[in-house]
Amino acid sequence: MAIDEESRHQMYLRLEGVLGAEAAATMMEHLPPVGWADVATKRDLNYLGVELRLEFRNELKDVELRLERALRSMTNRFIPAVTIIAAIALTIARLA
Repeated sequence: MAIDEESRHQMYLRLEGVLGAEAAATMMEHLPPVGWADVATKRDLNYLGVELRLEFRNELKDVELRLERALRSMTNRFIPAVTIIAAIALTIARLA
């Protein structure tokens, strides 16, 4: 049986007749606004947690890889620059 607004209203009227308006309203507020099929279960949340952790790990590996490449590129540019500066410094020291 699909839960729709009509059946919810009928339930409210029945509860109101048995429990009173305030208690019926309180009881209805504890029900989800739609059918139970739209409510997340613990299994759904656990699965989502696993997916998020895997996605985070993959993103972290991507960042590590990009950082490693950037550091390698900087090192490959830095070493020749330092070598050239050292050669210039030695040349100046010999001339002086």
